[in-house]
Amino acid sequence: MQHLPLIDLLVILVYLLSMVLVGVYFSRKNKNAQQFTTASGSIPGWALGISLYATFLSSNTFLGVPGKAFGSNWNSFVFSLSMPLAAFFAAKYFVPFYRTNGEVSAYTHLEHRFGPWARTYAMVCFILTQLARMGTIFFGIALTLQALTGVDMKTIMIVTGICIILYTVMGGIEAVIWTEVVQGIIKTIGAFLVLYIILREMKGGISDIYRIGMAENKFSLGSFDITDFSSSTFWVIFLYGFFINLNNFGMDQNYVQRYHTAKSEKEAARSIWLCVYWYVPVSLLFFIIGTALYAYFAEHPELLLTIKQQVAAEKNVDINSLKPADYGDKILPFFMVSKVPPGLVGLIIAAILSAAMSTISSGMNSSATVFLKDIYQRYINPNPGPKKELKILYIVTALTGILSIAFGIALIGVGSILDMWWELAGIFAGGMLGLFLLGIISKKAKNAEAVTATVIGIVVIVWMSLSKRFPPELDHLKSPLHVNMVIVVGTLTIFLVGLLLTRLRKQN
Repeated sequence: MQHLPLIDLLVILVYLLSMVLVGVYFSRKNKNAQQFTTASGSIPGWALGISLYATFLSSNTFLGVPGKAFGSNWNSFVFSLSMPLAAFFAAKYFVPFYRTNGEVSAYTHLEHRFGPWARTYAMVCFILTQLARMGTIFFGIALTLQALTGVDMKTIMIVTGICIILYTVMGGIEAVIWTEVVQGIIKTIGAFLVLYIILREMKGGISDIYRIGMAENKFSLGSFDITDFSSSTFWVIFLYGFFINLNNFGMDQNYVQRYHTAKSEKEAARSIWLCVYWYVPVSLLFFIIGTALYAYFAEHPELLLTIKQQVAAEKNVDINSLKPADYGDKILPFFMVSKVPPGLVGLIIAAILSAAMSTISSGMNSSATVFLKDIYQRYINPNPGPKKELKILYIVTALTGILSIAFGIALIGVGSILDMWWELAGIFAGGMLGLFLLGIISKKAKNAEAVTATVIGIVVIVWMSLSKRFPPELDHLKSPLHVNMVIVVGTLTIFLVGLLLTRLRKQN
């Protein structure tokens, strides 16, 4: 703990302890699986909305977005701009569908439509997505705390992981949601605090940030060329964001499970819009932070030497070859070490921890729910009894946390956190959203069409994901599309091929 004063360590320890105690408090209520997974439908809409917001605002946003804005521009903010459109469809169609359906698992419907394979396939995609999400978040926590404390990244992931596992296992979904309410508020305060400190350190304040940002094209949302899908244009990111958010609101167990915790369908739909109203402006705040950091270090280039030396040593490259994008994720932690006064550092770290813990805890709880409903009760024991159900939920929750820690450790040394997460999310989510849309939109599509369309979609997704690694002699076989188009093309392939095969069958 070579960098942090005692007061900051106390703030962090108090925060971690309080989260564990929340789990202890709610553990008294967990008498059955329904309480553990849906809180028996007792959560008010406003709390649920903040909980959804807190899940969206992970440490990938807290660290990855400023790092992305520092290294490039505001192109990634287009992801946030796509949220209202996805929220409209979710509130109007998905929430009523799930509330009427009554199944806590988001994937039970797929079995009713296409058979057990569809349910299992979607469940596997979901769990892989969760492990990727939680792994990148653990990596983000470790990246920050290592810069501030000097502690080994693996140790940081293990210690924070144990705390998250404890309160999630003990408290269930109710503990997850109410801690997320607190965490959502803390992380928002932390973001405003970071921006205030940066502005205080700038010579000309906001005017300097605007001047430098405009000169370096930092406020650009990307090219508006509607014909270019090979680079990160406005439309590529908008499409990516729309399909990812549609998948989040419509198929991600993290969100679907929460619809069942609300007191009513109206409250569940309202929570989606509350999430959007909070997330869009706050995500913009993080882009402003990234641009402000760029402007600050443009005025103090000598301060970058330390971090550039560290990154050059890690990557084993010449320091002069480094670009801002190569060390963007390390900028915010470095600034905190250098300029944030004692006491406030602990509060900001607590905000970063809350950003991570909210997403990880909900991912662990929803993964355990999916395992119980879609694997154990479907294939092993349909009626295990209340005690057995709770035991399985406890074990799988803890196991999911351990696996995500291992995934985070495996990510040590990667580049941009945000880029890594977006690519993995697109790959894993692209294969199930198309199948889901085929099932609810095309009432006449049958199992044969769904299987064929899904296999073709998977082949397309694998090709788009791996072709960028093809050797030069196979350049003609590489995908011409940007990697963020994987979920778009994968989803549309499964959905449209399924519709086409259904129509052909009807004609014959």
